[in-house]
Amino acid sequence: MLTVALCRSASKTFSKVSSPVSRVLPHIQVHSGYVPGEQPLGRQEVIKLNTNENPYPPSPYVVAAINDEISKLRLYPNPTSLPLRESIADLYDLEPNQVLVGNGSDDILNLCARCFADHDHPVGMTSPSYSLYSVLASLQHAPLVEVPFGDEFGLDLSDLLACEANLFFLTTPNAPSGTAFANDFLSAFHDGFPGILVADEAYADFAPHNAVGLLADCPRLIITRTLSKSYGLAGLRVGYALGDSGLIEVLNKAREVYNVDRLAQAAAIASIRDQSYFRDTTEKIKSTRKNTLDDFRSRNWKTYESATNFLFTEPRMMSGEVGLEVAENLFCHLMQNGILVRHFPNHSLTSSFLRISIGRDDEMIILKEALSKWKTHE
Repeated sequence: MLTVALCRSASKTFSKVSSPVSRVLPHIQVHSGYVPGEQPLGRQEVIKLNTNENPYPPSPYVVAAINDEISKLRLYPNPTSLPLRESIADLYDLEPNQVLVGNGSDDILNLCARCFADHDHPVGMTSPSYSLYSVLASLQHAPLVEVPFGDEFGLDLSDLLACEANLFFLTTPNAPSGTAFANDFLSAFHDGFPGILVADEAYADFAPHNAVGLLADCPRLIITRTLSKSYGLAGLRVGYALGDSGLIEVLNKAREVYNVDRLAQAAAIASIRDQSYFRDTTEKIKSTRKNTLDDFRSRNWKTYESATNFLFTEPRMMSGEVGLEVAENLFCHLMQNGILVRHFPNHSLTSSFLRISIGRDDEMIILKEALSKWKTHE
């Protein structure tokens, strides 16, 4: 009995000393993770306009490419994704050593934070912006420097240049507003900013221009892209970085081994090679975007001109009322009608707006009908 008692006593003491929570790093204990847009549960049938996914399936060549890889799944994928990097390099007339592939562009953003941010090297971002940036700064125990947008989501270049961050994330085209930054603005920001500038171009394929042409004269610029939006591969998680070969090699040293699986690599190559299908679907999305923008503005809703696959709009009641409660009311109304959109209530520039992804034409017709019901019964 004495032995049992001693063992129990020792076990309790050991348990207190070895409590898992007590071993967690202090900055992780107070860390808050990224919260993605709501996903439908089970077989719930909804129109999903809240996470900016492509409403069309990927290139039909993707199925064949994935099927060809099934028998090879016992083998590791290409460790550096070289064939995929070569396809991306050809697309932009770059060298493969200027391309890095990741498990979605979020993986690339994480690598940027891993390589260029810590407690002595701050992370900069605009506010409001993609909330993952602050999550990555927190994980690196890095100070966060936020440069606020002005009215109409305007940015003062002098405010950006005064930022003392070592790494700056700039979403271009912007999220959540959908507006695009001119290349002259990006170039001036790069030239006056001594740190690493990351142009997060997740939505660039829907925009009238992009920053790839700046790479030759901007050695501290990293462009990140994703195949989730314009190529319809959100479920496979493929993203990439473009930049100076020296910067790309730094990121490459920090990435996980085999960070992109065989199926994802094969599907991405097939998608990129089918540029005809890519152009067709992106043009459909842009056409639907224009029609939806016209509809919102016909309702006298303030809606930003978009260079993305979503619209940022401020719903207005027939009485003329706008604001947080109006946006929440419509958000709930749409959810009750099986339509998911996104609302960001915690910032003065976003609280009265909804972000609505561009779906297929038939989905947007259902959205329009739901909006008409809300206008009738608001």
